[in-house]
Amino acid sequence: MRLPQARLDQVLDRFNEVEARMGSATDGAEIVRLSKEHAELKPVVDAVQGLARARAEMADLEAMTADPEMAAMAEEELRALTDRLPDLEREVALLLAPRDADENASAVLEVRAGTGGDEAALFAGDLFRMYSRYASTRGWRIELDSATEGDAGGYKEIIATVTGEGVFGRLKFESGVHRVQRVPTTESQGRIHTSAATVAVLPEVEDVEIEIHDKDIRIDTFRASGSGGQHVNTTDSAVRITHLPTGIMVTSSEKSQHVNRDKAMKNLRVRLYDMQRQAKDLARSDSRKSQVGSGDRSERIRTYNYPQGRVSDHRINLTLHSLPQIMEGDIDPLLNALIAEDQAARLADLEAEFG
Repeated sequence: MRLPQARLDQVLDRFNEVEARMGSATDGAEIVRLSKEHAELKPVVDAVQGLARARAEMADLEAMTADPEMAAMAEEELRALTDRLPDLEREVALLLAPRDADENASAVLEVRAGTGGDEAALFAGDLFRMYSRYASTRGWRIELDSATEGDAGGYKEIIATVTGEGVFGRLKFESGVHRVQRVPTTESQGRIHTSAATVAVLPEVEDVEIEIHDKDIRIDTFRASGSGGQHVNTTDSAVRITHLPTGIMVTSSEKSQHVNRDKAMKNLRVRLYDMQRQAKDLARSDSRKSQVGSGDRSERIRTYNYPQGRVSDHRINLTLHSLPQIMEGDIDPLLNALIAEDQAARLADLEAEFG
């Protein structure tokens, strides 16, 4: 892809403008905003400057090929640089392509048992364990928000905040219905059962303002019980907030009612922001023929087949025969393939923009 020089110059001009304003800004909020934009632009500028140096070096080498004494060496270096140039251009193109504004955000992870009774709850527990192990390998922190255990183990529902750099960007394509095919431990005839769990990954964005009016919410306190509430089951400290216009309901079951109210309001803002995101995703997917993450949480995205030891992602027709490793948290092969597919779609959008 031959990137227009005007677009590259635009990035460099904006970066220089931000740096100049950072040097003269006195307002704290403006300094924070400029610093964030500077950090986002820096890798783009580095890549653009690297591409510019490569193109300039290419022109120099082409001129050197006219010199009989330098021609052989110049031609060899020119071939190597010609092979490397497409990768440099692709790197810049990806950085310039429209990006998810919440790519680097932390996230709220929700796993809920679907069809399948006790086996679905056990599978939900397996999925949460898989994500927890993956988070540990990346140095992310997981904080449990609430959990309801299944009768035979696992979870009917478990919600946690995953904090770290780029959490949402890595996990956002996990939202959807995950299906499992295996023989339950309670199955005496050895028959394979199919059950499901639903995963939702919501960006946790601190600086997004979501206005919530007091008249639009109802706050209830109740006695917590079960997992997540075992320390508070003698006091009415758990908090449930219902957002009346949308019907969204959030709960928190920590020891302190004050902490619970703050946590529940934070989770409500996350869900209202996610509703806005889903509306935008739907509008965007209507105009894009191929989209990995459509925001449709009811879509069956993946099947985990235990008898055959395989995992299949239906959105990109990818099957991996490494189910044990995946369930232990080695999900990068899946995530990398999904991210690559999304990058290809974003590059296609950029190519269409440049004509």
